[in-house]
Amino acid sequence: MEHYLVQTIEKALGWDGPRGLGVEFARGTMADPRLCSRLLTPQRLLDVIMRRSLAPPQFRCFENGVELHPDAYLVREVTRRGQSLPMANMDRIGQLLKSGCTVVLDALDTFDPTMEIACRALQWWSREVVQVNTYLTTNDAAGFSLHWDDHDVVVVQLAGEKSWEVRGPSRAAPMYRDAEPNSRPGEDILWSGTMRAGDVMHIPRGYWHQATRADRGEGYSLHLTFGFVKRTGVDWLAWVADRSREREPFRHDLDRWNGPAAMTGQHRRLGEDVSRLVADYPIADYLALREQERPPPRHVATRGVFGEPAAVVCVAGFPPRVEKRGETVEVYAAGKKITFTGRAEPALTPLLSGHPVDLAELTTATGIDAAIVAGPLLKEGVCAELTEALSSGYTGLIQTGPCSNTP
Repeated sequence: MEHYLVQTIEKALGWDGPRGLGVEFARGTMADPRLCSRLLTPQRLLDVIMRRSLAPPQFRCFENGVELHPDAYLVREVTRRGQSLPMANMDRIGQLLKSGCTVVLDALDTFDPTMEIACRALQWWSREVVQVNTYLTTNDAAGFSLHWDDHDVVVVQLAGEKSWEVRGPSRAAPMYRDAEPNSRPGEDILWSGTMRAGDVMHIPRGYWHQATRADRGEGYSLHLTFGFVKRTGVDWLAWVADRSREREPFRHDLDRWNGPAAMTGQHRRLGEDVSRLVADYPIADYLALREQERPPPRHVATRGVFGEPAAVVCVAGFPPRVEKRGETVEVYAAGKKITFTGRAEPALTPLLSGHPVDLAELTTATGIDAAIVAGPLLKEGVCAELTEALSSGYTGLIQTGPCSNTP
């Protein structure tokens, strides 16, 4: 999937692909900052907040650096049938924004099609799970104190200004669940300065950082933080350990009662079995299966009730794997394997590209009935019908072509 945000991040940070993720701190500026307002504006963010039932920890407000009680910015809307839903008190939020506060909305990609597609494009690019959190800060509101994240982040400043300080790590490769706490900040300041609209920054896992507008006075800041949850050796080893259930020696009870010699013998035999197990389940297999088995995201599936779809798009969490096997083509994605005749390949390529595809145009271009090829992909959740809202998330953010939607 060729997405302008991915290309912009690469150019701003001087990267050629995702290899720089998690390696070292990097900072740069977009060549065309007009992309910022296309991604998100403060008004669009507040509109999303207004139209959803939200609650902490996904939706939070901070004043003077302190998290407010939900009653300070939420109300309970009671439906006619007595159902109570938490909803944002938009008048109260407006007052907080006027006086100075920080509004945080995590996982905006679950609500906004533009952010959903941006995260999917970054997932296809990085081969890691991506989530975007949103931060709107007004006037001289303080931000979070010095802290570190257990994942790599790419920060995109969309509007306004914010002061940042970034320090190096104080513990190598810290984890959320770790052998010891990581509570003492690093002392070396890597960068201290102002992020302005169009600026991009990469902060690796474990690097300490803080952001604030306490020194800014009037104005505001809006930025996105894309989090990349990379896999570690601990994750791979846990996966391998789960595979041990397939082998009988690991399912037997540990020998507690037959003396030290019996226990030592069992330990030796299991150790040998562990070596064989590790060899049989390499890291490459773990990473490949993780991508192929990830279930598809939520999407509209009308099953033709309102007419056959005119356009579709691949919504798999990661790029589908396509393998030719003699006279057939096998597609692996969303936890499924779908087999097609080899004649379908010219239509499969655009259908699995991650770009919206007009089925009639694809049929004309390839001479293949694209609706028939798309049918199994829609049924298994690899592709989704291109709704009006979903289409809006692509417009102006992907390469255009005969099978893509256009700005």
